[in-house]
Amino acid sequence: MFRMRVTQSMLTNSSLRNLSQSYQGLHRLQDQLATGKKISRASQDPVVAMNGMRYRTQVTEMAQFNRNLSEVYNWMDSGDSALDNVTSALHRIRELTVQASNDTYEASQRGNMAKEIRQLREHLESLGNMQANNKYIFNGTNTTNAPLDPSLMDVGIEAMSGGLMALPDGEFEAGEFTHVITHSSGRYELAEKNGNEFLFRDVTNGGKSITLTLNENGEQESLVHSHTRVNGAGETVTETKDLRESQVVVFHRNAVSTNTQNVEIELLKGVTVPVNIQPGNVFSMDFFGDLIQLEKALEDPSTRASDLTAFIGNIDQQVEKVVNERAELGARYNRVEMIDFRIQEQEVIARRILSDNEDADIAKVISDLLASENVHRAALSSMARIMQPTLMDFLR
Repeated sequence: MFRMRVTQSMLTNSSLRNLSQSYQGLHRLQDQLATGKKISRASQDPVVAMNGMRYRTQVTEMAQFNRNLSEVYNWMDSGDSALDNVTSALHRIRELTVQASNDTYEASQRGNMAKEIRQLREHLESLGNMQANNKYIFNGTNTTNAPLDPSLMDVGIEAMSGGLMALPDGEFEAGEFTHVITHSSGRYELAEKNGNEFLFRDVTNGGKSITLTLNENGEQESLVHSHTRVNGAGETVTETKDLRESQVVVFHRNAVSTNTQNVEIELLKGVTVPVNIQPGNVFSMDFFGDLIQLEKALEDPSTRASDLTAFIGNIDQQVEKVVNERAELGARYNRVEMIDFRIQEQEVIARRILSDNEDADIAKVISDLLASENVHRAALSSMARIMQPTLMDFLR
């Protein structure tokens, strides 16, 4: 029968190997206690490391979405506050218009009303150029440039007469000419030139047009408004009326921005929400054109009460546009709040899963560490007894 002899060197090597493993176990437990994590290197548990990368990415995404939410709330709160101020200013303008439509008011009193309306209009212009976080919030994606340039508003027919006379005869597409005419909540673009006659057509109602006639020197000879419609009897009729220059407002095309691109911010993976309002639905040329036209009417002594009454409907129309845009913004705000609640829940879940995957059970680690230390001490004690004295001990 074969018997293997256990030598002193075998006992020594085995003891040292076991002690080394014990030290490694103590080191691992001490790392867990110090870091609070199950592993400190991916090689210790590749599955935990791989899952930790995915879970940590999810937590990071939730943190970024939370930062995006702050930007969204900033845009929407600023926009809603501005629209609230716009509505208040328009209500005051309407109140003044109702008062002025009474024939008992004198020309000087109407002039004072015109001054107040002018101040309110300048206030509305400042609201249109409002900034949040150093960004213009009413100019779509063009947040570095102001959407309104008051110096290009109400420039007068003379400002565009030279450009009109230089044009060739023929038809034109909307947006080709440098200037736009507004009248009674309508925006009119140059559609046709025939000699010294220039036809401007309403961009939303093709049956309405304004014909401007200039003399050889580019001075205004006539200004006629035409409205072609079908009456109650089914007949097509055309109504025309002569306009005074004060009844139209000329804008340079760059006076009011027409940028319609939405500012969209990602709130969930693949989910973006537009945070701005469409400035063309509020701060449009016809919006300011109605206010300027009202100011001119109040300053004109020949303006009758019936003429001013017509402005009440124009102001109501502008108020309705602002209210509709604010309601649309409010609907998106409600959606953002629901997304906010969802993000908070997902962040809690992601952090909990990440903790379950990576965090060590401290109570268990301490218990295992104490047990390992006891075992290690016992091993050292037994090793000291088993190990026999060497020759060096006898040579002392």
